[in-house]
Amino acid sequence: MNTRKKRVTLKDIAEAAGLSTASVSMILAGKSLSRFSSVTVDTVYTIARQLGYETKRTKRDRKVILLVCPSVINPYYATIIQGMEQEAKARGLQTLLITTYWDTEKERWICDFAKDPLVAGVVFAMIPQQPELVHELNKLIPVVAVGDKQNELGLDTVDVNNYNAGMLVGNHLLEMGHAQIAYITTSLNSQHSARVRRLEGLRAAIKQAPHHQGKQLHIFTEEISAHTELHTVDIEHRVGYTLAKRCLQERPQVTAMVAINDMVAYGVMDAIIDAGHQIPEEYSVCGFDNIYPSHFSGVGLTTVEHSIIQRGKSAIRLIESKIDRTGLSMTENEPGAVTRVEYQSRLIVRNSSNHTVT
Repeated sequence: MNTRKKRVTLKDIAEAAGLSTASVSMILAGKSLSRFSSVTVDTVYTIARQLGYETKRTKRDRKVILLVCPSVINPYYATIIQGMEQEAKARGLQTLLITTYWDTEKERWICDFAKDPLVAGVVFAMIPQQPELVHELNKLIPVVAVGDKQNELGLDTVDVNNYNAGMLVGNHLLEMGHAQIAYITTSLNSQHSARVRRLEGLRAAIKQAPHHQGKQLHIFTEEISAHTELHTVDIEHRVGYTLAKRCLQERPQVTAMVAINDMVAYGVMDAIIDAGHQIPEEYSVCGFDNIYPSHFSGVGLTTVEHSIIQRGKSAIRLIESKIDRTGLSMTENEPGAVTRVEYQSRLIVRNSSNHTVT
């Protein structure tokens, strides 16, 4: 008995989509797409994937994985992407990097682009800003996100617990005697969950501290547009510098500043030093992520280790396992199953916060 699977043809897709074979051929070849509505193109891509259609192009390049990140100017993202590409190279996978600069329209475009049969899967180096959109994409092709622990996301993730990271930093500063702490951050909203969770962890540490009534957390934040992200290379350092200057002027009682990440922390440190103050004798400064410049002797930043390279590699291993698990479509393959890989946060204490407040 012959059990060989019937080869899917353009005619099969055309019949399922209610289109001509010529139209399906043009769409799958990426030719004259402006002649067709986005709904039609999406329908053809979806049916082609569901039926398991393969062309010479998809057979040759079907291992192309999209890597999505906000930008590569921050060493955090550059490092995590390099970890992904190291693992992809070792596994014979092809990658294509796309940046968003936190532009939701660009993220939407990526979700549409990813439906092309050439794309085998998508790895987000951050938590997507539009999780509901990405969740729909995940029904069609494998998607993995690297970022913050969020059980409600509905995606496979490689993450850290940013709430715990905030607690680590908060407890460290409280143990050193700091009672007035400032949180310095770029855009702080639901689209940037890691920033919010770190803030919540800091708040919890203060609330749980003995005699917490005399302790305060002061928030300094600046909303950054996608246009500014794209056109201002040093935006994180600039925001850290500007907000730290404001903090020095408006909250002179503050003795410790916690930046949303190490790049923002560098701006905070420069502002403190330029104002004639000393670190850590007068002000302690902490960041998050432990990017490689933070251990330089001229920086010596106290920060939280987030296993950047390792998480990037894990994301590629996870996406490959999802791609190769079976020959089934995504709608048939373990519906509702979500895999989470969590790395533990570790506090790295350096010279920027090694002075006890008296």
